[in-house]
Amino acid sequence: MSGYSDHHSGHVSASAESGGARRADAQRNRERILEAARALVHEPGELKLNAVAKACGIGQGTLYRHFPTREDLLAEVYRREVEDLVAAAPRLLAAHRPPDALAAWFDRVAAYARVKRDVFAAVEAATWRDLAAHSLGPIGEAVELLLAAGRSDGSLRADAEARDVIVLISWLTRLDDAELDARGPRLLSILVDGLRARA
Repeated sequence: MSGYSDHHSGHVSASAESGGARRADAQRNRERILEAARALVHEPGELKLNAVAKACGIGQGTLYRHFPTREDLLAEVYRREVEDLVAAAPRLLAAHRPPDALAAWFDRVAAYARVKRDVFAAVEAATWRDLAAHSLGPIGEAVELLLAAGRSDGSLRADAEARDVIVLISWLTRLDDAELDARGPRLLSILVDGLRARA
């Protein structure tokens, strides 16, 4: 069979269907690998690819086809975390007033900070510098989206800039889990209060 649609019958050949199923399986495996790696990167010691494969129930060969090296995997874990963080900003604004959306986004920032801290500690300096350089723009745009909405409706300070927020939240990655749990929510709440417009 050719693998192309039969334009007369509207049916898709078996080879095309099987190809689609393989792609879907590959995507599911990729997601499982990333989820497992995201969880394991917080564990003490060096992240082992065989531990990731075991955690998500796939063979090492499957893992290596997706991520040939440990750094490839860790870099993608970080990129995915950035994508999720950036995508959360407009979703939160659609459901909440700007100050509340910002507060909820900061909760997501705390989770991102853990991943960033542990990934950057585990990869070569050149890799984390490249990851940081490419993530700063999208994260800054997400912050600006939240601040602009608050400036527009008068709920957030008119003089607050995205760079201000990025500088202030950068300390999160310097905290260990215990201190991040203990101080993070309170400090982020103080930051939100500081960004609110004064009556």
